[in-house]
Amino acid sequence: MEREEDERGIFTLGEAKELEMKGGQSKAEATSTDQRLKTRGRKKKTATKDPNKPKRPPSAFFVFLDDFRREFKEANHNNKSVAAVGKAAGAKWKSMSEEEKAPYATKAETRKSEYNQSMQEYNMKLANGTSRGEDDESKSEVDEAGGASDEEEEDDD
Repeated sequence: MEREEDERGIFTLGEAKELEMKGGQSKAEATSTDQRLKTRGRKKKTATKDPNKPKRPPSAFFVFLDDFRREFKEANHNNKSVAAVGKAAGAKWKSMSEEEKAPYATKAETRKSEYNQSMQEYNMKLANGTSRGEDDESKSEVDEAGGASDEEEEDDD
């Protein structure tokens, strides 16, 4: 029987060819690689988003896009393609001068300052101990308003 020597030891010729085909890995190493490949495609769980957190403000382009969509729909009421609207808006935005973009930039700046103010308020609420997902406005007030209990509902029959 022919034998070949490697830095890991002595192997038969068949084992040496098998190792070469696997990229020089032993069977145990190849199995662990297979396991890693199987788990690679799995998605990690993302943290739940707080519904009370303020939404980020739109940029100047998205403020422009709101107006442009309305104009585009009026001019091309049969066109329902989102891509066509986006391409047309992008082309128009690129062709606009800084003076034409200025009103959209000022609107975006005012929205950004409003967002920063609401984020400060939101962060203060979190720091003061209001837990995520529970806002004073979202709490149920049925018990405080004198809602009917289960026993009172049964007596009505």
